[in-house]
Amino acid sequence: MILAHLWLCVLALDTPQVPGVVIDHERAASRRYIGSPSIVKTRDGAYVASHDFFGPGSTQQASGVTRVFRSEDRGKTWVQTAELKDQFWSNLFVHRQVLYLMGTTYEYGRVVIRRSLDKGKNWSEAAYLSSDVNYHTAPVPIAIYGGRIWRSMEWHPPGKWGFFEALMVSAPVKANLMDSGSWTFTTRQKFPTGADVVGQHWLEGNVIARRDGKLVNVLRVDNTEHAAFLKDGVAEMIPFPGGAKKFTIRWDKKSKLYWTLSNPALDRYPQSAKSPASVRNTLVLMSSADLRKWERRATILEHPDVEKHAFQYVDWQFEGKDLIVASRTAFDDETGGAHRAHDANYLTFHRVVGFRDLAK
Repeated sequence: MILAHLWLCVLALDTPQVPGVVIDHERAASRRYIGSPSIVKTRDGAYVASHDFFGPGSTQQASGVTRVFRSEDRGKTWVQTAELKDQFWSNLFVHRQVLYLMGTTYEYGRVVIRRSLDKGKNWSEAAYLSSDVNYHTAPVPIAIYGGRIWRSMEWHPPGKWGFFEALMVSAPVKANLMDSGSWTFTTRQKFPTGADVVGQHWLEGNVIARRDGKLVNVLRVDNTEHAAFLKDGVAEMIPFPGGAKKFTIRWDKKSKLYWTLSNPALDRYPQSAKSPASVRNTLVLMSSADLRKWERRATILEHPDVEKHAFQYVDWQFEGKDLIVASRTAFDDETGGAHRAHDANYLTFHRVVGFRDLAK
């Protein structure tokens, strides 16, 4: 694993070859940047991935645009199957053998969901689950708990970025998920205050049905290497390498551990001290037995440049001994690469082989 990691770093320095498999690419000159990567495996063995567009060249403030792709050869090649309007900040998930795509209509828009009955080839019209606006989210995990399907979201008050209020949305597991009447929205919760609180805002939470029977929400915290552990309305700040950026947590029955891929702000990069949220050039595999204490297992991807290179917002799934990963990637291309690390120009696919055995 160490040799493979070093090889990747040299490759990134010497050639413009993008790590992984390119699913989609958008030149920086378009001012449309690739966001919200999501990936699932469908019942027929195909992979389905999606992303949206953000930035001044996009329509993110009026009607979000999401593209959907499908691979039938385990991620080696990809074909675009759809481009959907009124779909932003969305995640793919499979529920009762049906594929869904859920997010918002646009930046801080209404909550919206679509479904595909043929594993991502064709999609329904949008079903709007809220009549009000100002909702925020990202491709986040789905949890089954208490006979209901759960997902985290945030509500963003009008005004400048931040001050997100955390909430969950849920529906009975056997309900029609396309019916707004099936969904219940919990009471919104503001970011906590107190001497032991770090950061000012939380967002992009992971709703998790814990092994002890509790439902928790683990949220990103702005510009600090911490996450917020929210249970029964009480928030606890926990050290979390990469907690200033979006991360996805999932439980693995075989190892009896929670796993994530995150972007720690490493000390060797000068930007890390002042702005950990902007350091996204390193992708690390981590595990935890209790969601509170996290162990770094292996570095999966890294580039020595912080300003214009990133492997961020990754979504991933278990596949046997491996992880399959979709990344919002900022990297070199024939036109000069990404505008900046945040403004990704690629959606890329990666496979983490034998993830449970890394760094044992």
